Amino acid sequence: MILAVLFFARAAMAFQFQSVASVSPLMVRDLALDLALFGTLIGAWMLPGVAVAIPGGLLGKRFGDKGVTLFGLLLMVLGSALTAMSTEYGAALAGRVVSGAGAAFLNVLLAKMVVDWFSDRELATAMGILVVSWPVGIGLALALLGPLSVASSWSFALGIAGWVCLAALLLVALVYRDPPARPASPSQAHTSRLTRPELALASLAGGVWTLYNVSFIIVVSFAPLLLASRGLPAAGAALVASAATWPLIASIPLGGVLADKTGRGELIMLLCFIAMAACIPLSLVAPSPLVMLAITGLVMGPAAGIIMALPARSLRPEARNLGMGIYYTWYYVGMALLPGVAGWTQEVSGITFAPFGFAGLLMICAIACLFAFKRLEGRVRGRTP
Repeated sequence: MILAVLFFARAAMAFQFQSVASVSPLMVRDLALDLALFGTLIGAWMLPGVAVAIPGGLLGKRFGDKGVTLFGLLLMVLGSALTAMSTEYGAALAGRVVSGAGAAFLNVLLAKMVVDWFSDRELATAMGILVVSWPVGIGLALALLGPLSVASSWSFALGIAGWVCLAALLLVALVYRDPPARPASPSQAHTSRLTRPELALASLAGGVWTLYNVSFIIVVSFAPLLLASRGLPAAGAALVASAATWPLIASIPLGGVLADKTGRGELIMLLCFIAMAACIPLSLVAPSPLVMLAITGLVMGPAAGIIMALPARSLRPEARNLGMGIYYTWYYVGMALLPGVAGWTQEVSGITFAPFGFAGLLMICAIACLFAFKRLEGRVRGRTP
């Protein structure tokens, strides 16, 4: 029951994140946005996480995980309302920043709450289920909000995202409770200092996770707009774009099982990255974008859980809190800035599908980060007695 509540809260977070991209054809038209401004509007949701990622966990310790999570959900509701009622770009941008600040608290704390409940149970399975909530929320937003925006307005569709966040707030408030035998946490907010190799490994792992996620977000965020530019109706464009998300529901947990059974997690990541680098640029120029987007989602999923394990295996237990803060800080920086760069590539080059080529290039950079991580990890282990 607790896992279902946390799953819904994280799916609501993904649903809200994707809401703007799902209504992009109409929103871009009404607010007179170019692709660079639109990409910035997407990335602005991630920007507050740069400042919140590390303090979020400390606030949860001070005021309680549930209380800070409810505060984050409240900010998401208010941000959705502000974005939905906006009539100009500045107000929409402010709403996205407010929503993103609330979501940053959730992103840090929901995983910790799952660990608190399942540390002596099936933790890997529970975390896999929690991760799957992200593509579920994004897929639902793509499938539902695009048609709703056409049937009513993009403002109405964005308002729905706010109601979903409100439902998550009420569900967490009424159902969630701390585990019955929760171990006491240290009263101090001190975290052991990272060594230079640990700082570098956490940063490289965060770089892999960031580039991997930004590539996917570019696909699902720009696909509706670019498909609409090919003459597809706005509602149909969003539905086709959602094809990239649904295969993830099966392929994410499958990747974890394969890595555990074979012990070849690095090879699975490498194959996924190569496949993504090839598939993403072809997604919208292929004869059937629907099929190609589904293949893209299928080949990217197996790497997700394996990437999430990288920092845990390279950090001392007493350094993991700060190390994960560094990991997520890189994630938020990249997610805030790189979607705007993707839009800028189209503006500068004049090539309609340039953002997808940029996403493919990011996956090549992810391969480079992975190799650097493995090389440094090997050197560190070689010095360990």
